[in-house]
Amino acid sequence: MTAHLIRGAQLVDGSRADIRLEGRRITAVGSGLDAAGATVVDAEGLIALPGLVDLHTHLREPGFEESETVLTGSRAAAAGGFTAVNAMANSSPVADTAGVVEQVQALGDDAGYVTVRPIGAVSQGLQGTHLSEIGAMATSRAKVRVFSDDGSCVADPLLMRRALEYIKGFGGVLAQHAQEPRLTIGAQMNEGRLSSELGLAGWPAVAEEAVIARDVLLADHVGARLHVCHVSTAGSVEVIRWAKSRGIDVTAEVTPHHLVLTEDLIAGVDGAPGYDARYKVNPPLRSREDVDALRAALADGTIDIVATDHAPHTAEAKCCEWPAAANGMVGLESALSVVHAAVVEDGRLDWADVARVLSEAPARIGQVEGHGQRIAEGAPAELTLYDPAAVREFSIDDLAGQSQNSPYLGMRLPGRVVATFHHGYPTLLDGALVDAERVAAAADAAKAATA
Repeated sequence: MTAHLIRGAQLVDGSRADIRLEGRRITAVGSGLDAAGATVVDAEGLIALPGLVDLHTHLREPGFEESETVLTGSRAAAAGGFTAVNAMANSSPVADTAGVVEQVQALGDDAGYVTVRPIGAVSQGLQGTHLSEIGAMATSRAKVRVFSDDGSCVADPLLMRRALEYIKGFGGVLAQHAQEPRLTIGAQMNEGRLSSELGLAGWPAVAEEAVIARDVLLADHVGARLHVCHVSTAGSVEVIRWAKSRGIDVTAEVTPHHLVLTEDLIAGVDGAPGYDARYKVNPPLRSREDVDALRAALADGTIDIVATDHAPHTAEAKCCEWPAAANGMVGLESALSVVHAAVVEDGRLDWADVARVLSEAPARIGQVEGHGQRIAEGAPAELTLYDPAAVREFSIDDLAGQSQNSPYLGMRLPGRVVATFHHGYPTLLDGALVDAERVAAAADAAKAATA
């Protein structure tokens, strides 16, 4: 059994400790732990966080392997300090059957870098007309518990109600992409003064807010769990805050990019050219007022978690004129640094809060077993070592996935993930990914030890 001793890490409560990992468990947390038989990892100056969990990742496989695969997306996740990701259903074929979700989970298990939990589609083919094989996916080997048509909104209120009723029966959660399609036909960016000046069709805030308002009422009526994906407007925050005050079972996420980037980037700032499609995303980048409201909502708990909405695309899909460019940004490798910049440096969140919004709460909402637990004796050996004092210019060298459509290239970001441990073995050490063959062998050994 492989053992690692992490020496002198700072825990999220500010104390310092050694952490011993043996097999899939943390076997000791304390000072001056015995290093016998263990590989020692020097964590002086590093913060130990429970392994990060992403509730919103696009891994693209099957069907769009030119943008990302389960293996390359898993490597990107490990590089960003993640030990579990939830893979969205908009693959080809769509993850709307037991066979597809089991395939995605098996690919993740074989890669060994992170736990891959498939998200099942709500509707067949993401078409929004007929329910998918929800029950079959829930009882499959993948044990799907989160369902979403992300990329498309479940716009039909009757279908939404039926899905909430069905998923409620086994304690699942429906994650909604809140976008009224009739209000966003041809939309290219946030609707407002700037969209008019740039001559781009607007994506109005009310198109998000109206769907959230409808769905919290439906969830309340049914008594089901609703999760709102990538909240982007101040008005959405107010709807969710009202719903929570009423005791409605709703949770919400914000992306790192909606915490720091604004629509002004589309016009070009500080000499940068405008219409850079790296900033094209759905929902779109919003105003500074929206960003401020999202940061405040994350700090006060109205928004529960940060989720990356990692959306890889080929260079051809992004290096083109704005209207033709695909929506989406990669975000796994940069997420922790962006959260650090957005809400830790200004004192809104401390490191215990970061552990909550990037690990504990997403694992709880997504029902990701074996993840999101505080670092303690007996807890799963899923953790991340982060250097908060580092400063770097984010570059292509920081991207470990297959695509390079990051909005942060060239930006100075705080912090750096130094090591990631999954099932007790390292997937990232000294800031470098561990070789795929070594990770796969460690994953096989971990499986055999628990069989």
